[in-house]
Amino acid sequence: MRFQPVLFTVVSTLALAACGSGESSDSSETRPSIVATHAVLGAIVSDLVGDAAEVSVLVPNGVDPHEWEPSAKDVESINGATLVVANGLNLEESLTSVLQSADSPVFYAADHITPMSVESEEHAHGDEHGHDDGPNPEAKDEGDHAHDGDPHFWTDPLAVADVVEHLSEELVAIGLDVAANAETLIADLTALDAEVADLLSAVPAERRVLVTGHVSLAYFAAHYDFELLGSVVPSLSTSAEATAANLAELKAVIAAEGVSVIFAELGAPDEVVGALSEETGVRVVVVSSHLVPDDNTYRSFLLRLASEVRDALTA
Repeated sequence: MRFQPVLFTVVSTLALAACGSGESSDSSETRPSIVATHAVLGAIVSDLVGDAAEVSVLVPNGVDPHEWEPSAKDVESINGATLVVANGLNLEESLTSVLQSADSPVFYAADHITPMSVESEEHAHGDEHGHDDGPNPEAKDEGDHAHDGDPHFWTDPLAVADVVEHLSEELVAIGLDVAANAETLIADLTALDAEVADLLSAVPAERRVLVTGHVSLAYFAAHYDFELLGSVVPSLSTSAEATAANLAELKAVIAAEGVSVIFAELGAPDEVVGALSEETGVRVVVVSSHLVPDDNTYRSFLLRLASEVRDALTA
């Protein structure tokens, strides 16, 4: 009988611990779930919501979103999310029909910038910094977000700031108060823009030219005063192929402009880029245009990309 109080204490303690554990799990499970389609968007969303929501990413970090295919589990995640944050402009080629028929609301980031066209090297945003004050006026009706335009807006931090502003409004509308976070993040993005511009000031005017694997750095080039001379694959999608005519033209441009570097990104055709490098004597530098660093922050992503470009062009 003397042992009964001790046993009761132990059992009671374990019961309380179990209850506490259950409460923590329930609390975690009741947090809103936000699904971002690719890693850079996931970093931006995480920067905005902090611990206020569970953020998951569909396309694994470092995987080409043009080539990725969703699984049944991915479709289930989309349909069970509080909000899906998609890029739009047909970046998620394999998700078009899934997103259009999703049970969850879908926020298309590219609806809140004015997209650059493939042909133009002019920055088509609302002002010289590449941001505007409202939804994309070119967006099609009936939920069609596969219209023409460059989807790689995330290399311009002020375009990202526009997306953050409108995404925060969407989150507030579904009961997630991130208004203060959004204000701080937009200020941080403005400061980051100045920091990147200062970092890139080390590149002299005559070397501020870019040749890329495919068309993925147009926003970066236009925003930071680089000239995008051409791409090995002159397409927004990595599923396209290089042509003999385009490669011949690119060789002539490289020779005429004294290009020193070909910037190869995720999804660039390695063999074709390598062959072009050998024929022209130009170095190949791989840049992290789609890869988020280990700290999962947009700031680190853009600083690394800018540093890779600067280092390559000043070497």
